[in-house]
Amino acid sequence: MAGFSEGETTMTDVVSWVDGAQPGSDFPIENLPLGIFSTPGEQRRPGVAIGNYILDLPAIADLLDEDWRDDLSMPVLNGWLARRPQDQRAFRARLTQLLSDERYRADVEPALIGQSEADMHLPCIIGDYTDFYVGIHHATNVGRQFRPDNPLLPNYKYVPIGYHGRASSVRVSGEPVVRPKGQRKPPEAEAPEYGPSRRLDYELELGIWIGRGNGLGDAIAIDEADEHIAGYCLLNDWSARDLQAWEYQPLGPFLAKNFLTSISPWVVSSDALAPFRKAMPPRPEGDPEPLPYLQEGNGAGALEIQLEVTLTTERMRSEGLQPHVLSRGSADSAMYWSAAQIVTHHASNGCNLQPGDLIGTGTLSTSSDDGLGSLMEISRGGKQPITLASGESRSFLEDGDEITLRAWCEREGEVRIGFGECVGRVLAAR
Repeated sequence: MAGFSEGETTMTDVVSWVDGAQPGSDFPIENLPLGIFSTPGEQRRPGVAIGNYILDLPAIADLLDEDWRDDLSMPVLNGWLARRPQDQRAFRARLTQLLSDERYRADVEPALIGQSEADMHLPCIIGDYTDFYVGIHHATNVGRQFRPDNPLLPNYKYVPIGYHGRASSVRVSGEPVVRPKGQRKPPEAEAPEYGPSRRLDYELELGIWIGRGNGLGDAIAIDEADEHIAGYCLLNDWSARDLQAWEYQPLGPFLAKNFLTSISPWVVSSDALAPFRKAMPPRPEGDPEPLPYLQEGNGAGALEIQLEVTLTTERMRSEGLQPHVLSRGSADSAMYWSAAQIVTHHASNGCNLQPGDLIGTGTLSTSSDDGLGSLMEISRGGKQPITLASGESRSFLEDGDEITLRAWCEREGEVRIGFGECVGRVLAAR
């Protein structure tokens, strides 16, 4: 039967019997992302998104390899993601059989649960969260607002810039965004004041889930980095720009970002995204080549992932107005450094990455105005507010505003692979 071919990471000529899993959906049989879900009165457990459903993995344990069952019955995915890529690949091949071959339908169909009937949870215990800054257009745009004569610092093109964020405040899509408080100092004020942020913003990012880790003191070679990436998700690193402007020197952001980071619930595997890999964009003339430890040998470090951000306000929802599209762009045109380069650099000093660690790419903005990944860029720091169909204007987020991130891969001749949504609605400060 059709499925994985020797040496391949993607499936061919497979049709699922699951309703809604046909090509064109976010979750066709070529995707099969993992997540943690629960239903009323029952425990959290692993599931796989297929069409409009979740396949309850513990419910089909008898149809899976006995060696997999313990890891695929836990309320988090850390143990499973720590396994070798060969195990992940064999598991995907088995799921493909179960969800496409009619012989298994009677046994598997009762384990399908409608996504609308389930609650999603964090897929992993996140031991550490690191946020990078690999979107060069975002870095340039923001730098221009703070340093008009020197927007991009000289180290940017040599080293992937990152900082450690707060893992305890990472939450799955749907968690309310309580407006943070902190110190802010308007330019005209002589001293700072404490209060709710007046310049709350979103940041469009991808999240990278670490699978197999490395020992303390051991590095990860660039050509092995992809084997340590378990998958990807959407990530919104909410930012209080007024708090950030006052606190970020000399040690970087702190209260401006650690109040909440939102992620989409599904771990989209590297294998599902394999057809959409491509070479990293050539570096502009005059830019330095990466140092040897960051030079990728396979020439396919970029991911052709389409990105979209929309906004609704309370008034828009009450009037039945369509969401306002804030941006549409692509990850491959936004990232100066690849996911493999991020992982390799992170571990290059012997830092031990662990299964379930989360890495953010940093805000992904393209070079054009319709692909900017934050309101700070779109509104030019508040100087050019946007006008919505409701007649309202926005420079930054107001209470009741809802931001939705979406992502998908789509190319002629390939099946669409979706990430689902990452949603957050702003609530007033407590």
